[in-house]
Amino acid sequence: MVCSAAPLLLLAMTLPLLGSPAVQPGQSQAGGESGQPLDQESGAAESVLAAVYVHLDLKKPWPPALSGALALPPASASSSPRAITGLHLTTECHPNQDGHFDCACLSGYQWNASVCAHRSPCQPAPNLRPCGCLVFNHSDPGYCQLLPPAPATLSLNSRLQPPGSTLNLTLLVTQEVAHLRWFLWRAGSPSPILLQPGTQVSLSSSQGWAALSIVNMSQPWAGEYRCCFEAQGFRWELHQEVRVPLQARDVARLPDQLSISCAASPGFQLSCCLPSTHLAYPASWSPTEGSHASVFNVSSARSGARCLVLAARSCPPVDTTYTCELQSPGLAPLRVPVSVTIIQDGDPTCPADLSAVTWNVTKAGYVAQAPCPGNRTGVVTRACGPGGVWGPPRSSCTDAGLLAGLQRTRLLRAGQGWPAEEVPRILAELPGQAETVSSSSDLLALLDTVSFLAEVVTEAGMQLGRSALEDLLRTTDKLLDLDARSLWTPAHSQEPSAASALLLAVESLTRTLRPQDHPFSLHLSNVQLQTRLLSPTSPDNFRVSFSTQPQLQAQVSRHSLAPLVRNGTDVRITSLVLRKMDHLLPSNYGPGLGGSLYATPGLVFSLSIMAGEEAFNQGQVTMDFGDTEGTAHCVFWDYKMFQGQGGWSDEGCRAQEARARPSVRCLCGHLTAFSILMSRRATLDDATLELLSQLGLGASILALLVCLGVYRLVWRVVVRNKVSYFRHAALLNMVLCLLAADTCFLGAPLLPPGPRSPLCLAAAFLCHFLYLATFFWMLAQALVLAHQLFFVFHQLSKHRVLPLMVVLGYLCPLGFAGVTLGLYLPRGQYLGEGACWLDSKGGARYTFVGPVLAIVGANGLVLTTAVLKLLRPSLSEGPQVEKRQALLGVIKALLILTPVFGLTWGLGLATLLEEVSMVPHYIFAILNSSQGVFILLFGCLMDKKVREALRKRFCSTLPNSTTSLATNETYILEHSKERSENAR
Repeated sequence: MVCSAAPLLLLAMTLPLLGSPAVQPGQSQAGGESGQPLDQESGAAESVLAAVYVHLDLKKPWPPALSGALALPPASASSSPRAITGLHLTTECHPNQDGHFDCACLSGYQWNASVCAHRSPCQPAPNLRPCGCLVFNHSDPGYCQLLPPAPATLSLNSRLQPPGSTLNLTLLVTQEVAHLRWFLWRAGSPSPILLQPGTQVSLSSSQGWAALSIVNMSQPWAGEYRCCFEAQGFRWELHQEVRVPLQARDVARLPDQLSISCAASPGFQLSCCLPSTHLAYPASWSPTEGSHASVFNVSSARSGARCLVLAARSCPPVDTTYTCELQSPGLAPLRVPVSVTIIQDGDPTCPADLSAVTWNVTKAGYVAQAPCPGNRTGVVTRACGPGGVWGPPRSSCTDAGLLAGLQRTRLLRAGQGWPAEEVPRILAELPGQAETVSSSSDLLALLDTVSFLAEVVTEAGMQLGRSALEDLLRTTDKLLDLDARSLWTPAHSQEPSAASALLLAVESLTRTLRPQDHPFSLHLSNVQLQTRLLSPTSPDNFRVSFSTQPQLQAQVSRHSLAPLVRNGTDVRITSLVLRKMDHLLPSNYGPGLGGSLYATPGLVFSLSIMAGEEAFNQGQVTMDFGDTEGTAHCVFWDYKMFQGQGGWSDEGCRAQEARARPSVRCLCGHLTAFSILMSRRATLDDATLELLSQLGLGASILALLVCLGVYRLVWRVVVRNKVSYFRHAALLNMVLCLLAADTCFLGAPLLPPGPRSPLCLAAAFLCHFLYLATFFWMLAQALVLAHQLFFVFHQLSKHRVLPLMVVLGYLCPLGFAGVTLGLYLPRGQYLGEGACWLDSKGGARYTFVGPVLAIVGANGLVLTTAVLKLLRPSLSEGPQVEKRQALLGVIKALLILTPVFGLTWGLGLATLLEEVSMVPHYIFAILNSSQGVFILLFGCLMDKKVREALRKRFCSTLPNSTTSLATNETYILEHSKERSENAR
């Protein structure tokens, strides 16, 4: 009887070899592997190691004395020549909880590869680990065999790999090997990770050797490297441990600088956290006077991380730099400094702020730091301005789950992991992660994850199942529903090609559906997918339709599909519609489309054809977009345009007259992501307006240059009194500002658009500042004229008025432009799409609209008040004729500036409305082109002094009569003096 709790012993015996012995096994081994010689004993020519099976049943626990070779008594003279001379234990079996037997090999023995391939391991283990323990379903499993000498050696270039270096592992073999695999067992990882070719991993092999190479070594690549293979009927595993020293960037410190007020908070804490690593890094803080350091482990975002926290009970007497020092044997110490600044009495500070994030008292000029709230990784910073005013908080916080998924996908792309298992698992997590996106950094992390997955699937030649593809499409549907202004726009400011990369990734992944899963369709609010598998027989025309708005129909002719099916391969056609995607893509237009603004129908249609494993990119596709109006351009999204940002191109596509109206039919000779561009205005109107604007700006610039030339000739003559000086000084600065603004605005379309272009940002800022300065100088001139009219007896001083005019004319608009740049550029709302001008859809435009409307209103108020005052004269203001003279002087100045500038830019604001008719556009173009001309004619040449000075300079003879050069302002000033003298 065999006791159920007793282990089973399997043994091998050494028998003497006399003549030609016939060794007979006691029983055959399970799996048919017994009866074969295991190996010959070295140095014993007269004996052989026979595969003899001995079954021992023990009712008591395993005796420790039986764990090695069993010593036998010397053979007597009467012993049989076939007596046993050596006995070795090979296998130990124990019943498990499932009623089966776990049979483990003792040291020096192992199950051979054929038995191992048909049995399960005792514990979960990688497929190619040496077979040390197998599960058998009966009590007669057989026995382990003696391992021969290792048929290979594993060497590496260095056990200690500096960050950024290249690791080279070489396997030299003396026997033929099969099923070679490389694994990495990282610190803290539950199991080894399969290594495959990727962006960092490369594998090579030849006769007698195999090599693993990893470039750009870093912490995720430190650990134990294992090479697993089969040779001589066994599975082998060789390993080498590789260590990568930490760098300063691997150590997280919070904060990296600190300013504290000893009166408000005498104590403080500093921390430095380092990831789990194979190297031992004892950590210490210095100096430690009056402080206490403690170590604790951190889970969640930094799995296995270890943090050293310094808790200071009191402030240091002076500014101090604390150092977190990490020392590993044989390596140079790693020092991470944290500067602590003491706030002294009288130092400007920002007060404590207990808003969403706790901000302590901070010294002016320093940046306060706070940890991210909740399960988020990163840091929140807030600058304390020189005047002790808090700036806006800036967050780099990203959801820890999104970062973990991104890191897994990045390592999978680099070469760590099995894509067939990892990709579906990561895709299954994406829909839930899309719901947690709350910032632009979250969005970018998720978009990068999708893009990396697409690269992995493409490089590995994988095919996705229905569930994995559905997870991808549900994730895409949620991403397209995210708020464009608060999430997508800031994300585009950091990564302009974010939406283009998402479109490319979704296109690449949707055409990898397995053939057995066709046909497949999915209809979501923003995503619609239809797939079809064509039979090898001659196909008909392929047609597909989508219930979108506008309704979309597509067709591929049988002539394009016939060459594919004749090869006998399966042809898979994938049709995909993405709503809102066209609104997220940047407004970049290729050659032939110009710089005009277009409206898209709210959808992007993608069509892909796979013939076997190859993508078919050429073919005649016909698309009908229903319920559209206006001039349409049939376009596709070219991912390579605009330095990889992507753009709309009409190459290979053309519009055709459709039978049903209003609708657009597009014919394209290639397959990709399609859409249509609807002109917001007719093409002829666009060309006419663009021509009018360019000619008008050129005429305005020319007129302003002539005006500057006139002032250069007659300046001394026209500014002989203070009123004329102030008036013409303001007019001269208006001319200079408007000239520079028109020149900048005319050249801005030649610059590359986008927030990453410094020239485009500079052009937008200068145009904003200079146009505002023109209005503020107009306000300054109106105020001076109004003052001279209302305060007749008060004389103005050049030394006081001119500096005030400069402050009003230049510093005020500079403040508006600077605040706008600092406030809206970080949010991605400063520049308009495809233009070097303020965003017409965000709050930046109001920093131009507000001052313009206020100044136009102020000028109108001054004009109205002046007219009413002069129409109601008092007894002390002189006769009615004098009032008419003053009225004409003020009205002429205000009526020239207010309509030319106010009405022009009022119409310019109206043109920003998408539903406005074409009339305001034409009026704005004409008035805008006339600004410089109006200033030259009415502000400069209509002045009597200017005309007389020019006549005197260019005419050889002058009439004998004396010509008065008095202007209306001079008349007012002189008559005021006379009335003052009469009053005296």
